[in-house]
Amino acid sequence: MSAAPVTLCRFIPPSQRDPRVGFVDGGSVRDLTTVGVPRLDELLDRLDLAELLATARRAALPEWPLNRVRLLTPVESQEVWAAGVTYLRSKQARMEESDFSARAYDHVYEAARPEIFFKSLAHKVSASGEAVGIRQDARWSVPEPELALVMNSAGRVVGYSIGNDMSSRDIEGENLLYLPQAKIYSRSCAIGPWIVVGPLEEDARSWNVRLEIRRDGASVFDGETSVGQLKRTFHELVEHLFRSQTFPTGAVLLTGAGIVPDDSFTLQAGDAVRITISGIGTLENPVVVV
Repeated sequence: MSAAPVTLCRFIPPSQRDPRVGFVDGGSVRDLTTVGVPRLDELLDRLDLAELLATARRAALPEWPLNRVRLLTPVESQEVWAAGVTYLRSKQARMEESDFSARAYDHVYEAARPEIFFKSLAHKVSASGEAVGIRQDARWSVPEPELALVMNSAGRVVGYSIGNDMSSRDIEGENLLYLPQAKIYSRSCAIGPWIVVGPLEEDARSWNVRLEIRRDGASVFDGETSVGQLKRTFHELVEHLFRSQTFPTGAVLLTGAGIVPDDSFTLQAGDAVRITISGIGTLENPVVVV
């Protein structure tokens, strides 16, 4: 049985400048920094995490209304990686975008080894409310809504967040070797608004993922899938990520997209991307050209 979920965040209180660590309690954010938790990545690596959070929830802590604090991305120092072709829809979309590389995507969907690639350094990750980017040299750009696994340094999944793996589909489709340019550029990754600690994989697989894109106040795309459609287990993805790798402050792994807008759609500057995962919340970002 999973523990009661705790929603951890990084935030800046009103009229202050320094980031703090806290948890969301109803419509408020309660401050954990005052009980010796200065960094979120250090908190997530603690062996007594569950006990510490249970104690904190009973303590009298300073708090602020949620709508008055500035939420920061919950990625503090961790590297962000991503898995690809983990949903059937993702495999189909990436085969459609590229005649040149179609067989590679078909093969990796069924292969024992998943596709895993580096996505972002922590300081380049956009928080909810901050802009995500589309490349100025791309003609076909899409958001990819994904469940983010948050792992500690030992490779254990300690929480979940929402990720947007921005992609330039025409660049990737032109040649598979262009994948880093299609996936890794300024403002190509957003994660937030917080981390939910406590649920097990079986809980997370019951969650729904929804992507909505709005333009000039109107919805121009709306799609939904389930985390349960993810082909690979969380353990499988994490185990491959941690092979021959060390992550002293943990890592974040985006688990792949099961929603892909059709071939006629591309993002434009000024669009708003909303990704909602039912067990977590909503990540929302405006779009700019970079």
